[in-house]
This record gives sequence, C-alpha cells and structure tokens, in this order.
Amino acid sequence: MGMDNVMKFKQIVAQYSNVKAEDITDDMRFREDLGFSSLDFMSFLGELEDTFDVELEQENALQVLTIGDALKMMNEMMEA
Repeated sequence: MGMDNVMKFKQIVAQYSNVKAEDITDDMRFREDLGFSSLDFMSFLGELEDTFDVELEQENALQVLTIGDALKMMNEMMEA
C-alpha cells in the first residue's frame, strides 16, 4: 500500500474520530484511542471497501484492533 493510500486510509479514519489524519499512528486503537463505536467501525469498513475496491471478511475485520492491524489487513487484500 503506497503512501497515498495510507494517507487516504487515515483520512477515512479521521472522519470517524476527533483525531486529525496526520496525527494518527499505527499503534492507535480504534475504540480506546479513536473513540470508534461498533457502528462507526462497520461504517468505516464499508467505506474502506468502496474506496479501495476490496471485500473485507467479517471475521478478519473483527480481529483488527489498531490502525497498524487494519493497514496490514488492507495490504494483504490489495496484494491478493
């Protein structure tokens, strides 16, 4: 995933939290650090699918806790 995509990813995250895209780090947790609710997270996943044209597996997505986890999952999906 190139830097452009990582920034695009963080901009999507920022829409659901009070943290600016440029302040988001890989070790931030969606719920604890970014304040995502379950509904936010599901909406966020839908937006990722649309933006990056990927199909996310529900089980895999539910194991994602941090920004780094999500980027790793996206990388694997985009390389497949």
